Amino acid sequence: MANADKNWLLEGHLVDPSQKIDRPGRLLIVDGKVAAIDPTDDNIPSTAQHVDLRDHIIAPGLVDILPELGEPGREENETIASGAGAAIRGGFTSIACAANTDPPVDSPATVEFIRQKAARADSCRVFPVGCVSKDREGDELAEIGSLVDAGAIALSDSPRPISNTALLRRALEYCSMFDRPIIDRPEVPSLTRGGVMHEGLTQLVLALAPIPAEAEDLATSRDLRLLESTGGRLHLHGISTTGSVELVRRSKQRDVQVTVGVNIANLCLHDETLRSFSANLKVSPPLRSTDHLEACLEAVRDGTIDVISSGHQPKSLEKKMQELDIVPFGITSLDVCLSQLHTHLIKPGKLTWSRAIEVMSANPAKVLGIEAGSLTPGTEADVIAFNPQLTWKVTPAELASASTNTPLLHQELTGRISHAWVAGSQKL
Repeated sequence: MANADKNWLLEGHLVDPSQKIDRPGRLLIVDGKVAAIDPTDDNIPSTAQHVDLRDHIIAPGLVDILPELGEPGREENETIASGAGAAIRGGFTSIACAANTDPPVDSPATVEFIRQKAARADSCRVFPVGCVSKDREGDELAEIGSLVDAGAIALSDSPRPISNTALLRRALEYCSMFDRPIIDRPEVPSLTRGGVMHEGLTQLVLALAPIPAEAEDLATSRDLRLLESTGGRLHLHGISTTGSVELVRRSKQRDVQVTVGVNIANLCLHDETLRSFSANLKVSPPLRSTDHLEACLEAVRDGTIDVISSGHQPKSLEKKMQELDIVPFGITSLDVCLSQLHTHLIKPGKLTWSRAIEVMSANPAKVLGIEAGSLTPGTEADVIAFNPQLTWKVTPAELASASTNTPLLHQELTGRISHAWVAGSQKL
């Protein structure tokens, strides 16, 4: 659905933390841009189509960091078109896609390929992320300058951590020349190799190989020390432990300019769920025990954690139909992320709508340095509407993603995206 030539008047509950707005109101979209909030009748064009959303939340479009889109090379998991479609279905109007394709995004040609494919998909905005290291092998820096010139919005080897400390140091120093963030998934690979789930009591009972929290804590500590000495731009993606939260909190108290994200699964699901031995619960970072989950949630509330990401790692059904110790990590989540957050966090009163939109829209936009995450007049009209009353069941037919590896399959969620506009063009 695309209606770029239309003007729109949306009426509902406006939530825009960038302007401290959380109230009923009207939003006017003219020529693809936000024209006014609560316009007078004299300023509303006669051509504006009125959309009554008075029982809906109207907010800036969500922004996601490092969803995996598969293409090129892993189209059995996801394509750029299907991933962008899943993003719009979930309310994400901008995504910065991970570089773990085949070949990886370590050349300008691959950056351009993604941009062209995204343009043809004509769905959400897709920003390619380039590799930090050549072939994501962690040995030598990729041609970062060329990647930035081609349109790379950030640099990351995720979901593979940057375990080469000297390489990360050089990357932080070098990328400061281009004003691009390095995005790292902090982990010490030698401590997690062969691991299946979070190390703890449940893991001992289930006799599955452990992934200790210390593997993340040690890498987080190293990353923060390097950032403090280099002064580059660093975003820690997918932290999940109490230790990481405390390290980040202390660093921010010393004015270290780090930003931090957590995946939605690590706020809503805990390691006890692995008692089902479902392959769709094997995810990286792993589902932690409730003390880690609560620490991360409190860090979202108090501002220690800046961003909630989808953690979208689609895997084909064939890949997920294996034994738990060899099945690949990952869950698909773009379609369901905001509904999951509303069901598990907003509706029970654990998180406000204003903070949710801040950490899923305004803050990730700031991390990436893109103009998004606000309903300020004059900005591009990337806007979503969410129906908080709608109850729906997660089934394969309801997912736009090419993969269905979600632990929420056949569960009921409350609330769903009903409308989405990108630059004033209706996509949903």
